Amino acid sequence: MEAMPRPSVAPSLQLQARPCPRWPRRKHCPPSSVASRRVACSASAADADVVDLFDAAKLTVDKFVTSGMVVGLGSGPASALAIQYLGTRLRRGSLAGITAVTSSVLSASEADKAGIRANSYQEGTQIDFAFTDAEAIEEGTLAAVIGRRKTESGEPSFMAEKAMAKSAHKLAFITGNDKYVTTGVEGSIPVLIKSGNWIDTAEEIDDLFLGDAEVWRRPSFGTAGPLGGDHPLVTKEGHHVLDVIFTTPIQDLGQVAEKLDKVDGVVDHGIICSNQPYAVIASKGEVQVLDEKSSVIQ
Repeated sequence: MEAMPRPSVAPSLQLQARPCPRWPRRKHCPPSSVASRRVACSASAADADVVDLFDAAKLTVDKFVTSGMVVGLGSGPASALAIQYLGTRLRRGSLAGITAVTSSVLSASEADKAGIRANSYQEGTQIDFAFTDAEAIEEGTLAAVIGRRKTESGEPSFMAEKAMAKSAHKLAFITGNDKYVTTGVEGSIPVLIKSGNWIDTAEEIDDLFLGDAEVWRRPSFGTAGPLGGDHPLVTKEGHHVLDVIFTTPIQDLGQVAEKLDKVDGVVDHGIICSNQPYAVIASKGEVQVLDEKSSVIQ
């Protein structure tokens, strides 16, 4: 394994919504109040978390990437560390002939900083191995949630990441132990929907998970109400992003994905159910690599 210094910790269109007679119809609370409140960590604890994540990123590259591969580069803090380490190994010559494929503006930027020549993902690209961050991983199936984070550009990247993940022969999610969920995934699922009659689509999703989730349209900046405020996020394709915020634990991500796939107007969502997933889990000085057969952390 290549030695490498530890990373440092660095500190639209306006749409007028037509009147909606029945949605939203429940008392809503801001998304931030749905997630449990967390006590701020000390700087030393944050440093330890980054070091653990860096070890997971290094192990991902060392275990799965070999010379001559086509490698898909994902987005997020762990993916950025893996891209950084991949660049180091390429510069030192311990890896060669790598064709890198980026899934977002963020991963392209990280590849550029690491000195890695990369191409943007195109539909149909065959990828030997891909890695990306996961914001939640379900024990047992290793199904994952991506796309919760808001990017600086505002454009969601989970569509390209998901397409890249599905085209990869092998896929690894890199994350911390706190995101490996054993008792039901909580929090939001991002859903990309067509702009035409978007309220009808939102209402159908609201009815689908009635009592278990709240549906909010994502604003382009700041925090807004369920309708997305005066500046809803609109993608370059003209789509909207809904955050389906689950207030009760999701017992089966695959079932949620199947239900969303059947809703008219849904373009895509942030649930990835891969055929051959791996989870690289960083936890307090150790890293565990899991597949579906060994998905229970001892």
